[in-house]
Amino acid sequence: MPSYKKDALLTEAVDTAREALAEITPVEQIGEHLSAVADGERLITHRFTALKPGYTGWEWFVTLARAPRSKKVTICELGLLPGTGALLAPEWVPWSARVSDSEKVQDTAETPA
Repeated sequence: MPSYKKDALLTEAVDTAREALAEITPVEQIGEHLSAVADGERLITHRFTALKPGYTGWEWFVTLARAPRSKKVTICELGLLPGTGALLAPEWVPWSARVSDSEKVQDTAETPA
């Protein structure tokens, strides 16, 4: 993966990122600023601790961009992502792999013809 230089204007736009999050969640659910990572040329993703109940270990993210020679910061995307140690749902297992052979037989017997 290529390494991109951090755009100074976008890196400093922590308040802009926080304000964008405040439009979708209460301010008290937005924790400390964790990082600003360059995802491309003039493209930065800011991460914040999520203080949302039930989302321990999750992080808010806001991706910001700007056009060449422009000073206007644009919000591209924002949301929640699991961080290290986040509580996640278990991997989905299909019905056929979850039930026993006797349950499969029982289900077949109960199905009307």
